Amino acid sequence: MRIIDFFDKGAALYPNNRAFVDGDEVLTYAQAQQQSHHIASAIRGHGYLKGAKVGILAPNCNVAFVALLGLFRSESVWLPINPRNPAAINIDLLSRFEGELLFYHPVYEKEAQQVLAEVPGIREIVCLENSAEADIQLSDWIQDYQQDFTMGPEDPEELMAIFPTGGTTGKSKGVMLVHRVFETMFANFFAHFDYHDDTRHLVVAPMTHTAGILGCLHFPRGGSNHMMRVADPEAVMKAIQDQGVTHLFLPPTVLYMMLAHPNVRDYDYSSLSHFLIGAAPSSVEKLKQAIDVFGPVMTEGFGQTECPAIICAKAPWDYIDAEGNINEARLRSVGRPATFNQVALLDDEGNAVASGDAGEICVKGRLVMPGYFQNPEETMKVSEFGWHHTGDIGVMDEDGFVTIVDRKKDMIITGGFNVFPNEIEQVLNAHPQVQDCAVFGIPDEKWGESVKGVVQLKPGTEASEAGLMAVVKKALGSVKTPKSIDIVSDLPRSPVGKVLKTELRKKYWKGSDRAVN
Repeated sequence: MRIIDFFDKGAALYPNNRAFVDGDEVLTYAQAQQQSHHIASAIRGHGYLKGAKVGILAPNCNVAFVALLGLFRSESVWLPINPRNPAAINIDLLSRFEGELLFYHPVYEKEAQQVLAEVPGIREIVCLENSAEADIQLSDWIQDYQQDFTMGPEDPEELMAIFPTGGTTGKSKGVMLVHRVFETMFANFFAHFDYHDDTRHLVVAPMTHTAGILGCLHFPRGGSNHMMRVADPEAVMKAIQDQGVTHLFLPPTVLYMMLAHPNVRDYDYSSLSHFLIGAAPSSVEKLKQAIDVFGPVMTEGFGQTECPAIICAKAPWDYIDAEGNINEARLRSVGRPATFNQVALLDDEGNAVASGDAGEICVKGRLVMPGYFQNPEETMKVSEFGWHHTGDIGVMDEDGFVTIVDRKKDMIITGGFNVFPNEIEQVLNAHPQVQDCAVFGIPDEKWGESVKGVVQLKPGTEASEAGLMAVVKKALGSVKTPKSIDIVSDLPRSPVGKVLKTELRKKYWKGSDRAVN
């Protein structure tokens, strides 16, 4: 099954259901399906062959999602272009991944013109809405192609998207994703979580990231996707109440902002079925706060671009017992290996570690990408011993629950001791005045590396460096206590909300003969 097949199934069974909601603008499944046929016919009619690489530069909105469906239907390859990226990064991605066509929203007219001028392979840029500044408008571009488009037979190994990796440690690699990867991802979600008729999914994170693909999970049962263009914490809370949202995905940073908001308990969240957290490790204390605020609906998926969204899964029934009590060890975990892939914790020689010992989380199965675009060396490196290596260090308990210790590359070696920053971040994030934090290693003449903390406090609160260090020392001992903590107004983040530790490290490693990445 291709993603467009899942959509057509929903359109056949629920033609009059709302597929996309953007403020007062509503598109039914039948309407969106017809528009996607016209866009697909136009893509191929304008000379773009099967497998043409097409980008969409737009905020979360109905017309962008329909353009995505048209792209899928035309058998093109999707290049997800994040509008939060600087223009130079998107130009680089479109150039390296051989982009040919760009759809864009009029608010990105300037950036689209830059793409046209600087990306060698881009033949056209097509504005998704009517705009006096645009040279080509979608309504005109599809005018002569008002017919249905007939797709060819499905090939599970056919390339359908090239996703950039996070790029927090250097230039993004291109992750080649084929139809069977997303089919497996969908199967895993349907096996572990609750999808039913009339679900309402709030698209908050950029639809070019996980939020867009997660929105597609609602197609077969006729669910609706409700668009939000800005991740404003109170606007999200209000939307859950007013639109009866059942499902949403957010990175932990936005959840933390919501929990720190003074009005967080003023809204009705009873419609929620799954509040999915992913893209970065979550604070256990803040997850417990979230369960108290939003109800027993906190859901976690551990994945990465190369194995999308759900290597492991944790639903509310995995960590809450029959009496309603939280199993804190399970809450701390990212869940158990998802049904349709294998997971093993391996040492550096490719051997499985014993239960309870730390090892690199490795994945095998149809969820795993076929490789990186035009990068066989990195593909071979990440596929050592026949397993995909995530770069995350974890521990698996006797019940199969996996707890991430840290990123392999983030481990701090101080005085011969291995220190994992995530353990320290969990303690700092549990502090009532802390909104978010980052811990990493910095050069130290005596110890090789020392532990450094950078903390962002909740608005209107105060805390001291000494007080925060004392909390960590009491919880973890002196070796794992940061030698210093900086308190900052904000932390640098990637376009998808991940804290950029590489940016924080730069000033400390400047002039050093090596860098921590």
